[in-house]
Amino acid sequence: MQKVALVTGAGSGIGRAVALALAGEGYQVVLAGRRAQPLDETAALAPGAAALAVPTDVTDPGQVAALFDRIAERFGRLDLLFNNAGTGAPPVPLEDLPFEQWQRVVDTNLTASFLCTQGAFRLMKAQAPRGGRIVNNGSISSHAPRPNSAPYTATKHAVTGLTKAAALDGRAFDIAVGQIDIGNADTEMTTFMKTGVPQPNGTLAPEARMRVEDVARAVLYMASLPLDANVLTMTVMATKMPFVGRG
Repeated sequence: MQKVALVTGAGSGIGRAVALALAGEGYQVVLAGRRAQPLDETAALAPGAAALAVPTDVTDPGQVAALFDRIAERFGRLDLLFNNAGTGAPPVPLEDLPFEQWQRVVDTNLTASFLCTQGAFRLMKAQAPRGGRIVNNGSISSHAPRPNSAPYTATKHAVTGLTKAAALDGRAFDIAVGQIDIGNADTEMTTFMKTGVPQPNGTLAPEARMRVEDVARAVLYMASLPLDANVLTMTVMATKMPFVGRG
């Protein structure tokens, strides 16, 4: 039986790399994200017809419900959810951050993960065989903040709480929930790290990055485990980035 995975934020970066790695391992991958064109580009890179693009705003409860209805109707099950969609806010002083920016980060990083986890729970509990796996994209920021990053850091800490609560609540239904905390993957979002990243001591310094394909390999490992084994948290990071000893 072919396994089915859902990847949010699948139009670029980590989401695209993980979706393509899963397709390469024989998964049928459902690609979710706001914009159709990047999803179609990801789908075109997948082998055969292994990827299905479903444009979805995962912060919208109605659109998330429609996404899971589509998965249930098309495939009848879901084996893996990778909660990857995320965003940040401009690095301004906390007191100057507009509320709208705060709310956008909360909606995208936290509420969307909750909504998709909720949809996955409902489907995974009802399907036969029962159960499945959820992997949440945390961040190094779920452990330690960068300067002027209150919305991103707060939501990534909250994702850790969601991961732990869902891991506990999923036990009785063979749903394994874990989190991967990623540091400095080489994507368009981290291009600026080549020239300089604000450090806690007020300086700017370039930071090491790692191949996004290596992040995908780590997610594949988590997904490869049987449901009676779970990676609750994994940190995968550029070896030379300033995390250990940050600040």
